[in-house]
Amino acid sequence: MEYFSSRATVRTFDPARHIAEETLREIVEKAAHAPNTGNMQLYSVVSTRDRGMKAKVSKLHYDQPAAKGADVLLTVCADTRRFDAWCEARDAQSGLNNFGGRLSAVVDASIFAQQIVTIAEMTGIGCCYLGTAMYNADDFCELLHLPEGVIPVVGIAMGYPLHEEAKGSDRLPPDAILHEETYSDYTPADIDRIYKEKESLPESEGFIKENSKSTLAQVYADIRYPAELNKAVGEKMLRQMKAGE
Repeated sequence: MEYFSSRATVRTFDPARHIAEETLREIVEKAAHAPNTGNMQLYSVVSTRDRGMKAKVSKLHYDQPAAKGADVLLTVCADTRRFDAWCEARDAQSGLNNFGGRLSAVVDASIFAQQIVTIAEMTGIGCCYLGTAMYNADDFCELLHLPEGVIPVVGIAMGYPLHEEAKGSDRLPPDAILHEETYSDYTPADIDRIYKEKESLPESEGFIKENSKSTLAQVYADIRYPAELNKAVGEKMLRQMKAGE
């Protein structure tokens, strides 16, 4: 249990240590035992090791330091194409070539990705999620030759940590997340209590100051995840999800 309460994202990797191919395959094999929709395993993962390809994939992740310095870059994809091909080869008509089917694949891919990260970290490999895979979904499809029905969901930068990372990230308390029996909406007093610790952190105060904002919520809403960005990502993913309908 200590692993889960103290884990931390790793963004700086040791360039002298490399993840063996058999280690990566073992991680993927174990991660494939994750729960999934109807045991169809509607996901795939593309690994990138080649220096030239890593540079191209990293660029699509906006050259984030974790992406540039990773030993291996993974692109975890929702994948209904494999199931469709199976049906084509076995005189069956796939029912997944639509938004609902691909939504199930996105859920499967998300669970699979977390399983990869957990297993890798428990074996001493550092990981960093790269949500920017969805930001440039069309470009990832082109670069990685992803056919229709295969949609990039998340990237994972992997490698052995260069140094010991600070353990544990700030998280909201359980009563901010857990609702008993029915959903309880948040009052202003609840918000004050739930976000008090997060807002009082020195780094939070620094974020507010460096972005010329007055609250941490403004930093998230106006700078990090503005409506324009989310709408653009949503439109790209929606095109991928609805293709073929």
